[in-house]
Amino acid sequence: MTTIQNNTVSPSLLNTMNPTTAASTDSTAATQDRFMKLLVTQMKNQDPLNPLDNAQVTSQLAQLSTVTGIDKVNTTLQSLMSSMQSGQSLQAAGMIGHSVLAPGSGLELASGKSVFGVDLASAVDKVAVTIKDAAGNTVRKMDLGSQPAGMQPLVWDGTTDTGAAAADGQYTFAVSAVAGSAPVAATALALGQVLSVSTGAQGVSLNVRNIGSVVMADIRQIL
Repeated sequence: MTTIQNNTVSPSLLNTMNPTTAASTDSTAATQDRFMKLLVTQMKNQDPLNPLDNAQVTSQLAQLSTVTGIDKVNTTLQSLMSSMQSGQSLQAAGMIGHSVLAPGSGLELASGKSVFGVDLASAVDKVAVTIKDAAGNTVRKMDLGSQPAGMQPLVWDGTTDTGAAAADGQYTFAVSAVAGSAPVAATALALGQVLSVSTGAQGVSLNVRNIGSVVMADIRQIL
């Protein structure tokens, strides 16, 4: 805003700029009202020997137009985000009761069978899976050999390295992969059932048994 040229600031200008008397709302209408009041007061108190020229007034009006436009864009974006979140919530609700593969390290062995997976960043020469029990003891090491890039569903038949049948229950697993002698990023994927859907500051998330809270983008496969 252009500085007033005379040395005496009128009470009306001070009242306009005083935050205790100015409107406290951040709405577009209130912003425009405050701006116009300040501009009119400034013009009333300008130095007659050095008045505001047209370029200064036009520049200030252009600033008001820019601020108003940004405010409207923000309002539109907020509305679009709310609509998108509502649509995602409805879509996610349809997944309740379904099993999904998502990043996680938990395994649930039931009736001698457990499904899990791995997501490989690129093709590999060797994939190794290590399964441990609740006490942290290794019960099975699996060498899956070469695998292509992408998501690979896997099944553990419940047998241990000794050939015995592991007891049903909760286990954990870790995955490693190499191409030649270079390690390759391998994401462990756990299987879980979608129990409910939540919405919050981070958007829509699924509450998945055996995994926890999972965002929609992390779901690798729906079973």
